[in-house]
Amino acid sequence: MRKITLIGLLVLVLVGAGLTIAWVRSPDSFVRATGVAAVAQSGDLNQAIADSGQNAVKQAIAAVGPAVVRVDVTLAASSSMSDLLSDPFFRQFFDTPSPSQRETEAVGSGFVISYGTDKYVLTNAHVVADANSIEVVDSAGTTWDAEIVGADDVVDVAVLRVVGDASSLASAVLGDSDAVEMGDWAIAIGNPLGLSYTVTLGIVSATDRDMRKPDGAGTFYDLIQTDAAINPGNSGGPLVNSRGEVIGINTMITRSTGSGVTIEGINFAIPINSVKGVLTQLVEDGKVRRGWLGVAIGDVTAASAEATGIDPNLKGALVTRIFPGDPADVAGIKLVDVITRIGDTVVASAEDVSLAVGGLAVGITVEIELVREGQTLVVEATLGERPSEADLADYTGKTTDAADTEPFGMTVGPITEVMAGQLGLNSTEGVVIMEIASGGRAERAGLTPGDVVLGVNRKAVESVDAWNAAMASIGADEQITLTVFRAGRLGFVAL
Repeated sequence: MRKITLIGLLVLVLVGAGLTIAWVRSPDSFVRATGVAAVAQSGDLNQAIADSGQNAVKQAIAAVGPAVVRVDVTLAASSSMSDLLSDPFFRQFFDTPSPSQRETEAVGSGFVISYGTDKYVLTNAHVVADANSIEVVDSAGTTWDAEIVGADDVVDVAVLRVVGDASSLASAVLGDSDAVEMGDWAIAIGNPLGLSYTVTLGIVSATDRDMRKPDGAGTFYDLIQTDAAINPGNSGGPLVNSRGEVIGINTMITRSTGSGVTIEGINFAIPINSVKGVLTQLVEDGKVRRGWLGVAIGDVTAASAEATGIDPNLKGALVTRIFPGDPADVAGIKLVDVITRIGDTVVASAEDVSLAVGGLAVGITVEIELVREGQTLVVEATLGERPSEADLADYTGKTTDAADTEPFGMTVGPITEVMAGQLGLNSTEGVVIMEIASGGRAERAGLTPGDVVLGVNRKAVESVDAWNAAMASIGADEQITLTVFRAGRLGFVAL
């Protein structure tokens, strides 16, 4: 009895110590405590998993690291005092270098790829923009002069060619960014702050991020978000997966909000598949030619539907601006049309239009399906060539001045029955201001999109045709008075 009691106490002590007790049949009928071995085996397994992950990361770095280069760029220095420094009178008294002689240096990253039988360096377009000279330094410390083969400011990628025999340079393997998933390992290799061949490790935090570019000129689509540390100097370097494949090009970091709140661990890379899509054009032609429709578009939202009178459940892209003389204008597309299909591509959002049109060749004619006042229409448009990001910042169409393309710097459209109800009007007579040209007379007079014009010089305007007829009879410099309905109130505005 005492022996049984002691065995029972031993069992309780062992259980209390955190050991797993199992009855195991053995030839000598002894009781075995197997918990210690189980814990040891578990620890060995966890260590093996950790070692495996670490080895994979090291192998990935070893695969891509030798292909990473530092990109040293010499730029012409810009200064608000350039005009003053150039003045001969000023230079007579002060021994200052000519602005053309003043230069600054910048450092970025890049990596070597094989394309056909040649080797090229990929980096960001913004790293080498306006460069006077470019040098790349490989992992062995060898410096090479380089020249730009092609650059694209939409994707933000540039292709460089090193001067000399590049056959000895290691090259990186390009992966498939469409296969990237949240939680995948992400390895950034580059030259942050000029610290050559720095490696940082994190995960893919998100995919398919659309972000406004830092300079405000355009939008990045489908970015890979990562918490792998990226700093100034990393731009143009590779983002690598655990298999040693390049999945993106590091391009943008976020460090603070507009209110000054510090942000850490939010960094972005261009998906490598976007680069693959333009690589052939860059190598062969030096630039990317994209189709251009000539519209500004937005998503159909509850707010935009309420403002324009369209069905809020309609899937498509809302036309918010027509650039005069461009393909959409020529094809007869109108403001507030909703584009639902371009060629074979079904359109569900504004991004779909940008990607579909941008992926088509310049000069081809494509069918465009749209919804106008509840009716489905199909028009044909012959695509032009998309302007550069810089040109788009102040692009107004094929005419030189937006304020001259429409009378007094504004564009008007018809008032639908739904719109009339929402604006508090008793009829559809009049026109609604759709767009105000920057710097035009309408803007200076305080008119805004959504204002309703019911008359010109005290004469009623019932429709767009009546508006056009009235404008045709008025000189460009003549002062006019508009009868304007805004927020339930009627007033007069002098232009």
